[in-house]
Amino acid sequence: MSTRSNRVVEFERQVAGVACTARAWASVPDAPSAEERHGLKARIKRLLTEQRGVLLAHYYVEGDIQDLAEETGGCVADSLEMARFGRAQSARTLVVAGVRFMGETAKILNPEKRVLMPDLDATCSLDLGCPADEFSSFCDRHPERTVVVYANTSAAVKARADWVVTSAIALDVVRHLHECGEKILWAPDRHLGRYVQEQTGADMLLWHGACVVHEEFKALELELLKKEHPRAKVLVHPESPAEVIRLADAVGSTTQIIRAAQSLEADEFIVATDSGILHRMRMLMPKKRFIEAPTAGAGAACKSCAHCPWMAMNGLANLANALESGANEVHVDPEIARLAYRPIDRMLAFAERRNVNVRASGDLAKDGALFQRIGPA
Repeated sequence: MSTRSNRVVEFERQVAGVACTARAWASVPDAPSAEERHGLKARIKRLLTEQRGVLLAHYYVEGDIQDLAEETGGCVADSLEMARFGRAQSARTLVVAGVRFMGETAKILNPEKRVLMPDLDATCSLDLGCPADEFSSFCDRHPERTVVVYANTSAAVKARADWVVTSAIALDVVRHLHECGEKILWAPDRHLGRYVQEQTGADMLLWHGACVVHEEFKALELELLKKEHPRAKVLVHPESPAEVIRLADAVGSTTQIIRAAQSLEADEFIVATDSGILHRMRMLMPKKRFIEAPTAGAGAACKSCAHCPWMAMNGLANLANALESGANEVHVDPEIARLAYRPIDRMLAFAERRNVNVRASGDLAKDGALFQRIGPA
């Protein structure tokens, strides 16, 4: 029987327009032994086949789960591609290894399918920091603005939005709205919002939220690390603070970060996003070196510890249990799902029209051309 370690996580939330700190918990399963891993992976493969299931894994979950998704015809990707891939499948069961909002999005797009998750309590600080009732009141105070919400939000928040975006498509969507003369109300990540605002020139009112992982990256420590590795290129996710983004050679979503590493003329990279992505990067580019960006200064017990505690709640044992027992099925209120479907579908249709490719293929020539769509910080 697997054991778990409980962790208290502090995150930012906005209450009546005032930023404050709140607390949540994450219960992370302990790593199985090598023998247990082998048995669990075989069991999961069998169950996926028997149940005509497809595994959708985010880049931030553990490597074993990413490998299983690849080996069983599933998907390892960012949240936009997970949504698109899941909708295109004929499978009766979708298993989403990630955090709660990803499972909700899969269910909204596939109401007729059974959607399972390894752990329904695997959430996100951006989701927690943007409660639907408070966000709805915020929107009501600014009716003249087009509401654009990041995918890292609950179904209820999406239901209040005009557009949903992921980090892979946020710049394209906001630039389009800005060209149409729209003023934007953005939520919940203020760092990503500020980056999009700077890049597009759009008039944006920002909710005060942040990712507990990306906000911890430190510019001073990153500068020191750059001096130790002067040939390394710096790849940064735009949920990071502005002073970290300014040090980047390329800024982008998880898929865009992978594509940058494939395309840039370098064999060494400092990566400022969740360390879960390094598994995929090392698989695709075994001859290149990837270094975790620092999240703390000298003397810290953990100097580079950028891993989401809720992504870490996805383990082989609870994945196998979900398939075996049918536990952790995702349900979304039908009326909320109906309202949330429209901004999500709008994003997917926009991505299709703009040919926004968000899945790294491993083909350097192809991905190199696509990488030109994103720019340096």
